[in-house]
Amino acid sequence: MGDGTGDGGGARIRVALVDDQQLVRAGFAMVINSQPDMTVVVEASDGDQALRVLPSYDVDVVLMDVRMPGRDGISATEALLCAPRPAGHATPKVIILTTFDLDEYVFTAIKAGASGFLLKDTQPEDMLGAIRTVHAGDAVVAPSVTRRLIEHVAATLPATERTPLEALDDLTDREREVLVLIARGFTNSEIATELFVAEATVKTHVGRILAKLGARDRVQLVVTAYETGLVSPGA
Repeated sequence: MGDGTGDGGGARIRVALVDDQQLVRAGFAMVINSQPDMTVVVEASDGDQALRVLPSYDVDVVLMDVRMPGRDGISATEALLCAPRPAGHATPKVIILTTFDLDEYVFTAIKAGASGFLLKDTQPEDMLGAIRTVHAGDAVVAPSVTRRLIEHVAATLPATERTPLEALDDLTDREREVLVLIARGFTNSEIATELFVAEATVKTHVGRILAKLGARDRVQLVVTAYETGLVSPGA
């Protein structure tokens, strides 16, 4: 479905679509394939089919429906990210698709390794922007709907499922400040402005926080900030 190279010779973002509705996949594919920097390389109609076919493709970003017959998007995400891949194939980033803006299952999927989520009725330009953002190594965290989701679910987590605050002991005071701002949805440039430092300095802090906490990306940092109580819902 595409050779993975752009017209200018640069690599395209290779996208996989996993959704049980063919019309939804067709609509997404039309939008994605209209872009010079991305292409749909494989589609699947449910979680089981995704696990059968996706590991054979070199995929950068997966758009994964959270609710499907059989294996749902949460289970499929977790299994996909753990599945062995052919030599030279990177582990893809997963964006969860949902019809609900406060879907507790999405939070579970993020904990399973997804890099963010989108509403199915999101504007095409927002979907394309999310794919580019996730491919670049960031997570889809900034939109208020994502913060509402994480705050809503984090507030209902039983104590036994929370991460102890001691998990943050290795962070410096400045790194904790940066983590708080990440959890509030600040971009690197906004954090730099808030703390009166260079954006390059913020990137260094973010990299160190990710390494110290063993987090995959920014969205997992947000989850950790709420689970430990470093940031409170509504704060």
